[in-house]
Amino acid sequence: MKKILFVTMIALMVAVLAACGSDKEETGKAEGAEQKTITFGVTPWTSTVPPTKIAGLILKDMGYEVVETSADAGSVYTGLSRGDLDVFMDAWVPIHQTYLDKYEDTISSTSVSYPDGETGWTVPTYMEDINTVEDLKGREAEFGNNFYGIEAGAGATIESNEILEAYEFDMTQVNSSEGGMLAQAQKMMADEEPVVFYGWRPHTMFNKFDLKVLTNEKGFFETSSVEVITNNELKGNAPEAYEFLSNWSISIDDVEEMIVKIEEGDDPETVAQEWIDNNQDKVDEMLGK
Repeated sequence: MKKILFVTMIALMVAVLAACGSDKEETGKAEGAEQKTITFGVTPWTSTVPPTKIAGLILKDMGYEVVETSADAGSVYTGLSRGDLDVFMDAWVPIHQTYLDKYEDTISSTSVSYPDGETGWTVPTYMEDINTVEDLKGREAEFGNNFYGIEAGAGATIESNEILEAYEFDMTQVNSSEGGMLAQAQKMMADEEPVVFYGWRPHTMFNKFDLKVLTNEKGFFETSSVEVITNNELKGNAPEAYEFLSNWSISIDDVEEMIVKIEEGDDPETVAQEWIDNNQDKVDEMLGK
């Protein structure tokens, strides 16, 4: 009887182990298997779309499944740090340095997309006597005591609050989406009213309107390096994808040109594929061919 019980227990154990092995094979999560799905964090900025779409299409051609998750900047960095997201194609450094410092144990800058992203407080050029942030002091009421910014979780929003504090401006930062901010600015510019808002390049705002980015003496909003950030586990889990992303680069002019096409109604993936087709030598270089 004991012998029969022992044999039965062994048979059950073998069956359980076989089932576990089968489950791993079916889900593609067998220990040591390469990760085949790459998840991008996508912020609600027009500058994020072209590089994300191009990188996604190339990774699909490499055999990966690609998933895009939309979130504000703070949530994207949190997702990267937790491993819920793998890649963010639009990190602005030093604006986002606080996030990189906070999650330095789990995320890293992998490559530079382009080194010349311009950002800062922006006004229309018809405001001829406003050329620096310092010029706003004492004139806050002319602007309705408002500075218009993007979403609350963005690094630019944090730095703009630091400007308000550093200069002791009698102003409030009004936060909304990129589209909401620009709609408000456009409405005021149509009547040539005083308005100050957050601007950056690459962006079609500089193609559509006559704008200038204000300089300042306190070192806020330095020229940004726009970089690719990855979760630290990606290098080991998907080495080929990581190698491609580590070789990534694109010109700011190309990104801005694609943004214009997308805003004019072209499909983002079609625009991205067109760039790939016209820059195959660049793609081969990033793929290490």
